[in-house]
Amino acid sequence: MKLSPSAHADTFCRDHLPPAEQWPTLRFDLPELQYPEQLNCATALLDEVIAAHGPDRPCLLTTEDSWTYGELLTRANQVAHLLTEDFGLVPGQRVLLRGPNNPWLVASWFGVVKAGGVVVATMPMLRSLELGPLTQLTQPAVAICDHRFTGELTGAAPGLPLVPYGGTSNDDLTKLCAAKPGTFTDVVTAADDVAMLAATSGTTGVPKATMHFHRDVLAIADTFGQHLVQSQPTDVFTGTPPLGFTFGLGGLLVFPMRAGAATVLLERATPPELAEAVAHFGVTVLFTSPTAYRAMLRAGKAGALAGLRTAISAGEHLPKSVWDDFFEQTGVRLVDGIGSTEMLHVFVSAAGDSIRPGSTGKAIPGYQAEVLAPDGTPAADGEPGQLAIIGPTGCRYLADPRQADYVRDGWNITGDTYIRDADGYLWYQGRSDDIIVSAGYNIAPAEIELALEQHPEVAECAVVGRPDPDRGTIVHAAVVLAGGVAGTDAKVAELQDFMKQHMAPYKYPRSIEFVAALPRTATGKVQRFRLRG
Repeated sequence: MKLSPSAHADTFCRDHLPPAEQWPTLRFDLPELQYPEQLNCATALLDEVIAAHGPDRPCLLTTEDSWTYGELLTRANQVAHLLTEDFGLVPGQRVLLRGPNNPWLVASWFGVVKAGGVVVATMPMLRSLELGPLTQLTQPAVAICDHRFTGELTGAAPGLPLVPYGGTSNDDLTKLCAAKPGTFTDVVTAADDVAMLAATSGTTGVPKATMHFHRDVLAIADTFGQHLVQSQPTDVFTGTPPLGFTFGLGGLLVFPMRAGAATVLLERATPPELAEAVAHFGVTVLFTSPTAYRAMLRAGKAGALAGLRTAISAGEHLPKSVWDDFFEQTGVRLVDGIGSTEMLHVFVSAAGDSIRPGSTGKAIPGYQAEVLAPDGTPAADGEPGQLAIIGPTGCRYLADPRQADYVRDGWNITGDTYIRDADGYLWYQGRSDDIIVSAGYNIAPAEIELALEQHPEVAECAVVGRPDPDRGTIVHAAVVLAGGVAGTDAKVAELQDFMKQHMAPYKYPRSIEFVAALPRTATGKVQRFRLRG
């Protein structure tokens, strides 16, 4: 492993890369994956796209506003000036971003990367309990946060300099940027300098930060975006995943902008509202979860989706029944895919006539997939095994011993169990670990247990996933209450409200049962299989 000379004056990220022997094998087989040694992905996605297509193309659309590519460039350059001049940001320092999907969050993302900084991506639903460990892990120099979401962040990192945006205060990002020049000389970073840190939870509930290079950001556009989504300048993208989630970053920012297309940013949308937005804006490419596709059909919104060119489903397994219903009612073939935060985006999928409903697909161009038996050798067709991936992106945890669990013999071991058929198609069997995948979100049971046990009337608890027809899986908690406390319906609601106040709402237990004692082995380990129902 030989890295290019870094442009980072702050060497934190390179200092905390995994040891060389724990790196995944990387492959760059496609011509489009041959990147120069010096590369700034913000320059490639914004300045170079403007040079090719002009500054007046529609770029960011919302229900209240629209920005052209040129307007985004100006504001991103102003953010870069603000960070370097007013906060002394040097290349390699981290900047935490927090907010819903809106144009100033995108401008901030580009401003950080243009300045040679490293984006610490977070989702706005996270609470102080989750943000605290993440800020300690990534050590950001400054945070940029939607003014409506600053409370949890200041509680988690009280000493962290914070710039709000979207409000009326004199220190608001929008006002500070108005005084800055609209041009900026982008830092000439190395292709293998870290551009962003994306957080993901492990089975222990302790956050991990995945490290992604500038070339990685372009690689996901030049593989899945180019070959499966087939992004075009005339496309209009939208979807529900947050930009702080790598599925959303790729689908709603990287893929459209690599092609010079427009993207509709929705801060929040119910499935019926999402379908109406598709119709209103003339959306051609949609990214969301199987849960949302099913809900749009149930709401009678199939007609609003008639203009879609393609619709991508990821974040959780796509049931064949949902695929069949969606195709029957809209004529659109849903593109299923599996990806991971560790790999940045989708690596197994199929599109068009290559789709086999119920199967996730095959390794996309640029990637190689294998199903491994317990001894690490390829499993026979029809036999379940661990999904293993090699490609131009790969897992690099920030200073985390769990790197050795995810990368083995150069393969990225995703934690999913699959079967490969005789034609090479991959069929999802379930998660190989205890992670709960609910409506597209990965949820660590230990994290939920830790928070739930902070309630004064909870003696102990255990959390598992239970099958659910709408969300695929829901969070289920078996709770032992303190002595004398009655397990009533009102107590269930109280505990659920407590969790919504302390954690991202999508993590709260939708199912709670009260038990006298948790089932355990002779050695004291909780027998989770007995709780799954």
